[in-house]
Amino acid sequence: MGPLFTCSIDDGHPSDLKTAEMLHKHGLSGTFYIPIRNCEGDAVLTEPQIRDLGRLFEIGSHTYDHRYLKKVDIWQAYHQINDGKRKLEDVLGAPVNGFCYPGGRYCPRDVELVKACGFTYARTTMNLCFGTGNKPYEMPTTIQFYPHDRAVYMRNFLGSGNWYNRIDGLLLAMQHENWIRRLYAMFDHACRNNGTFHLWGHSKQIDQLNAWHELDVFFKHVASRIASPRRLSNEQLAARAMWVPEPGIAHSI
Repeated sequence: MGPLFTCSIDDGHPSDLKTAEMLHKHGLSGTFYIPIRNCEGDAVLTEPQIRDLGRLFEIGSHTYDHRYLKKVDIWQAYHQINDGKRKLEDVLGAPVNGFCYPGGRYCPRDVELVKACGFTYARTTMNLCFGTGNKPYEMPTTIQFYPHDRAVYMRNFLGSGNWYNRIDGLLLAMQHENWIRRLYAMFDHACRNNGTFHLWGHSKQIDQLNAWHELDVFFKHVASRIASPRRLSNEQLAARAMWVPEPGIAHSI
């Protein structure tokens, strides 16, 4: 027994290579969700960079063009989900089993399309969770590595449901105004309760915040608390979610 840790990084920005370097430095696992292109104009990793990243970390799909699925019709959604997976598999020469909904914008139709296209799990942007979840195609997270204000967490809590299992996370988010203190408080809560801590973010934002030092120090703290076998990729975490009931976390802070 003991807490679990995973990290996932979205959008396939070239700065992902720096995040990967930090994860590897501290012996941590994680998953990088990569689109083939980004319709918003941001740079994405080249094919050789994707292959290099895939030698050490799980690569998941983030649609073909980083499209918000909820905003497109079913045929466009199918193209984005299916073709993004197939192209990544061609680049890597290996199966791509994980998917992440861009912007967390999706509907039940998209969940079914993800299943039909052969993915084995999918990650959402639901925050404030300390369990592995029991829906492999709607896997939650704990916290984004970003200085959100309290109102963002309240909106995420109200809009994403599963309130009973997320109340501890909300209370912690409301309690701490400083985002770094909030990060550590939520991680320490997961450790005390043998829960799951799922950190996610965007490397481009870490660059913009100039928060690489903060991330490095936090990863060092994680490595000091999480046993090596319990540092998981998102795919490994999703496999646990399919077979292991969500752990009971005492509602105390």
